[in-house]
Amino acid sequence: MTQRELVLSRLDELGISCELTEHPAVFTIEEIQKLGIGQKGEICKNLFLRDAKGKRHFLVTLPGGRQADLAALQQQLGCSRLSFASAGRLEQYLGLHQGEVTPLGVLNDRGAAVEVVLARSLEQYPLLGVHPNDNTATVWMTFAEIRRVVEANGNRITLVDL
Repeated sequence: MTQRELVLSRLDELGISCELTEHPAVFTIEEIQKLGIGQKGEICKNLFLRDAKGKRHFLVTLPGGRQADLAALQQQLGCSRLSFASAGRLEQYLGLHQGEVTPLGVLNDRGAAVEVVLARSLEQYPLLGVHPNDNTATVWMTFAEIRRVVEANGNRITLVDL
């Protein structure tokens, strides 16, 4: 099974119905906007971060148009200095590659080691667009459904103001 098929199968198991939009591979919010993909809802920006010692890893999801203030985020999470995790760590913890980061990546995190950080502001959008662990498609889901997927996998969730 492909990454996408595994995600869609797990969503089905959880009783989550979603709409899938297929598109060329995209690596940035700007590329998504150029293709007009974001017309159904808010496209999420996703960052994979680590603390200074590399002991804690965070998958941060925020609205696509927002910039992440890493210092403010660090303070809200009560951790040491944050930086972007390497491609190797992304593959090790979430089984993903650059451009594929998504909260649904936790489905590859069998040990639930990655902490998921969700911007509170995401709750205001009727639909959120995230990759199904494959950057050639976007899955449209509600905030509550994304949260349910993460909780079902056992990953810690922290809501933050970004």
